[in-house]
Amino acid sequence: MSRTTLILRYTCFAVLATILNLGVQRIVLAAGEGAVVFALAVFAGTLAGLVLKYALDKRYIFADLSTGMAAHTRKFGLYTAMGLITTAIFWGTETGFWLAFGTDRMRELGAVIGLAIGYVVKYQLDRRYVFTDRALSASGSAHPTG
Repeated sequence: MSRTTLILRYTCFAVLATILNLGVQRIVLAAGEGAVVFALAVFAGTLAGLVLKYALDKRYIFADLSTGMAAHTRKFGLYTAMGLITTAIFWGTETGFWLAFGTDRMRELGAVIGLAIGYVVKYQLDRRYVFTDRALSASGSAHPTG
């Protein structure tokens, strides 16, 4: 896969996961107000985006065709662990915008900015630590690393 194709795919998948994330957040936020509802919305949106992004990245970014519960459990666990780092970037940015501006529009702008930064970092972490059996090199070609 060419570098351009890789970037376009990864960007499209990040956008899809972001849309799902924010859509789930809106659904949860429609149920009420307050800090607990906000936290639940951010968590539910993050989980939905995480599952979608894992499935897309595994198959179409890292060409990982491994199957079976053991392989999925291990990789999803590592993928989620790498996501904790980038989720802190996302949640911190979204929450910072919410606290600074107090509007849904600015909260979502903070979420988009945080997710964009987080996804760039996440690709690098996933390439190095999660999908090590078929990780993509900087040139975009698959190579074994582990």
